Amino acid sequence: QTMSVLNKRLAVLLWLTLIHAAGIYLFTNGFLLSRLSLSNRTTCDDGACTLPPTHNRLVVLIIDALRFDFVSPDPPEPHSPFHHNILTLPRELTRARPEHSFLYNSYADPPTTTLQRIKGITTGSLPTFVDLGNNFGASSIDEDSLIHQLVAAGKKGAFMGDDTWMSVFPDAFEPNSTFPYDSFNVEDLHSVDEGVIRHLFPALASPTPPDFLVGHFLGVDHVGHRVGPDHPSMRDKLAQMNDVLARVIDALADDTLLVVLGDHGMDRAGDHGGDGTLETSAALWVYSKGVPLAGDEAPPSGLVDYATFPGAREPHRRVAQIDLVPSIALLLGLPIPFNSLGSVIPDLFAGSRLQRALEINTAQIKAYLDTYRASGAGGELDDAWPTIESAWAAAQSFAYQGDAHLITLSNFNRVALGSCRAIWAQFDPVRMGMGLALLAIGIVAAWGVYSSLAREGAAYEPWLLRHLTLVGQGAGVGAVASSSASVLVPSLVIHPLNASIFAAALASCFASVLVSPPAVSFRKIPGILILALHGISFFSNSFTFWEDRVSQWLLAASMVPFLRRALTAPTRQLRARILGWSVAFLACARLISVSTVCREEQQPYCHVTFYASSSLPEPPLPALLLALPAALIVPWALHRALRTSRSELGITPIVLIMLRGSLAGGTLHWLLEWADTAELLSTSIARPLRSWIARGALGAAALALTALWVAPKCVSMELVQPEPGSAPQAGPRRVAVLGYANSLGAPYLLFVAALGACVWLMQQLTGQLVLALFLLAVLAFLEAADAARDAAAMQAAFAAGSLPDSESLPANVPRVGFGEVVPLALLGTVAFFGTGHQAVLATIQWKAAFVLAGRVVYPWAPVSVVLNFFGAVMLAASAVPLLALWKRAPAQIGGKQAPAEKGEISDAGDGADSIGPDSRVKAEATLAGVGVMVYYAVLLFGAAVSAAVLRRHLMVWKVFAPRYMAAAAELLVVDISVVLGV
Repeated sequence: QTMSVLNKRLAVLLWLTLIHAAGIYLFTNGFLLSRLSLSNRTTCDDGACTLPPTHNRLVVLIIDALRFDFVSPDPPEPHSPFHHNILTLPRELTRARPEHSFLYNSYADPPTTTLQRIKGITTGSLPTFVDLGNNFGASSIDEDSLIHQLVAAGKKGAFMGDDTWMSVFPDAFEPNSTFPYDSFNVEDLHSVDEGVIRHLFPALASPTPPDFLVGHFLGVDHVGHRVGPDHPSMRDKLAQMNDVLARVIDALADDTLLVVLGDHGMDRAGDHGGDGTLETSAALWVYSKGVPLAGDEAPPSGLVDYATFPGAREPHRRVAQIDLVPSIALLLGLPIPFNSLGSVIPDLFAGSRLQRALEINTAQIKAYLDTYRASGAGGELDDAWPTIESAWAAAQSFAYQGDAHLITLSNFNRVALGSCRAIWAQFDPVRMGMGLALLAIGIVAAWGVYSSLAREGAAYEPWLLRHLTLVGQGAGVGAVASSSASVLVPSLVIHPLNASIFAAALASCFASVLVSPPAVSFRKIPGILILALHGISFFSNSFTFWEDRVSQWLLAASMVPFLRRALTAPTRQLRARILGWSVAFLACARLISVSTVCREEQQPYCHVTFYASSSLPEPPLPALLLALPAALIVPWALHRALRTSRSELGITPIVLIMLRGSLAGGTLHWLLEWADTAELLSTSIARPLRSWIARGALGAAALALTALWVAPKCVSMELVQPEPGSAPQAGPRRVAVLGYANSLGAPYLLFVAALGACVWLMQQLTGQLVLALFLLAVLAFLEAADAARDAAAMQAAFAAGSLPDSESLPANVPRVGFGEVVPLALLGTVAFFGTGHQAVLATIQWKAAFVLAGRVVYPWAPVSVVLNFFGAVMLAASAVPLLALWKRAPAQIGGKQAPAEKGEISDAGDGADSIGPDSRVKAEATLAGVGVMVYYAVLLFGAAVSAAVLRRHLMVWKVFAPRYMAAAAELLVVDISVVLGV
């Protein structure tokens, strides 16, 4: 019977999880669509679509994450001794040989991830926001590209470096001249670069050198991820690249074109992925050793663009990175790839060649736009088409001659590029609407479940069975109706699978609302108001990128009802308990918010505290000093909290020993990582040592979880001795159960702490301090909530004229209110920001992937990153059931009511095995779990609606879309955590 009820409670939670997943699936498929990829290839046998070649061979060297200021002749102020004025060869040759050497600040279209930039610099096309998810699962490029055109022309290619190229161009390079290396081991700063160097120079010196060669260095990027740009390792790596380029120049043949570029830049902390200025500003150097590229006359000023790098004194030549594609193609005598939107770089074409290059370029882009508009996605160009046609007419007009004609040709190219950038993602309003409808009705249904659990209380089992029956029937009816409609009306625009998912989920939610109508009581209004404000805030881009500050204020506001309860508590002791623990909770939350990383939009009003500085991703001094003491304080605080209810017995000492080892091991791992980064220890010693320490820490946490699963009892039994001088009594002996008053909450608290140990291991040192404060805040909040309930019970008892008892709340008033769920949900959000994260890609801490091993090992690497990014939210959701379990004992022992602090068992009656939670505790634990699911579901709904309504907003891909993606992932993490916890 008990297992049957457990399965039914899990079924309700899993049903809500599936509703959320269905809504996310449908909305995401409608909102994040990939750009239509055309498979057409440019061909011209008569040479009309290209120019006579100036070069016969091509060498492309990609220095991953080479930001423009790393090579700039005018680096920004203040100069960094670690990455400025070190890689100087490009600017020196540009100054010495201006007709042969050209240095640019190139704009890398976001998302600034390596795969998307490889596609951009080979096809000339634009990426879409959703493409960033493919950065770890590249597939072959079907679009026309420079590589395809080179192979079609009979050119033989060689490759060495980042193995991502092998995924997108698996058959383009000669097998005997291909040397790929693993690209994901960011802790290895040298192996890939040394491999490229080892094979690069023999290829250049070969009697039959390859017609085109691609070398992709990763060291600069890995240094950025590992230690940031302001570190001696970056100086050494840039100096190495400078030496390599000098050797390449010496080995280069006169008929070979050299292109050196960064695929993207990096932010001040060394990360990338977003659209910040530092991430999109990549270096580009084009060098021709033999044939001069520029003529005697400079290109018309209307064709050239300048931009000032942040902090620099003078502007510098700026191009779009995709402009490389048509430029290289025409310099090599190849057709421009069909999908390219780049415009030829005018400096590279002298005299009459520039006009002919622009005419070929313009005709190619117009052909692409005409083909795109004739496709199924062509309607996206309708609004921009009059402007495009007007620009095309001007480009073909004979009214413009000389420089004016060149400018009109270039203008058409830029108008085309701007129009396509504006529609770089398509939207499917039908699927978006279906997803939003499911998310909305899912919130209503979940609130109905919450209301029914609160209303039914201990007698929830009949309602649970009725609810599941109707929900199942509703889902079946919806699925059948959808399938029938698909058969009877095959012209429906909705895919049958999507229609079935939507109909089944929608019908089940309507059935749920019928059997479990939502209700709102006055007690819930403060929490609902805070939740509504949080959800509505996503319609403002300012509130969204300042959400870390907004969450702090909402958290403080959520504690106002507790302060009011403190003022009305019937006794001085209760007033002091509620007020003291509430203040302690708020103090911990405030200290958590001291730790932060900054979004680009928050500058200059935000200062990084999570790291030592914004450009040095190392732990600050306080974190180095306090992390290990914090690892020892947390188990001590758990012991103190459990000792108040005599729950430090049973399995508790064993689990606490394991937790001490796990937390200390996790901190020691990151201290060794810092020592390795600071070059205080040799990597050959530190790397394997910290891997084994991390595995040991994770193993200790796993043992603690296993022990709690096998023997989840934090109680001890002792024989009750008669009082001295009392007369001996006949009858059975009696046994006292020490720790009985918290026999449900104590093991679950240890369970949450053991999960916290797993998350602790994946957090950097500052994040570990935040987690310590988070766990202390949870303990403080549990005590505040317990004291508030005691006050409510005492007031209810006084009103009824009975003796006060914490269990004497009226049957229709649950111990767990929504106002108690809200602070814990917000605490998870505040801790998310405090652990060094924001709802932007650049704050993903890739170091976490290498905690357990020095290379990427699946599935541990992605799981580690997820625990690092969403660990705080996961712990908050896992801790919510404690609101129902903390300082809670089973209601009955052998049919008798339990005393307040200990249980007594007669050896003539039922033994310890008869101890079990009552139905009311089960209902309230489930109630708390549903409450936190509702909170994060509303946040997702707010983020999704704002992204949908503002999908043409200037900031949609910078602010609203990333926040939606983060909210969707957070909700799924919360759902899974609640299912596992309840």
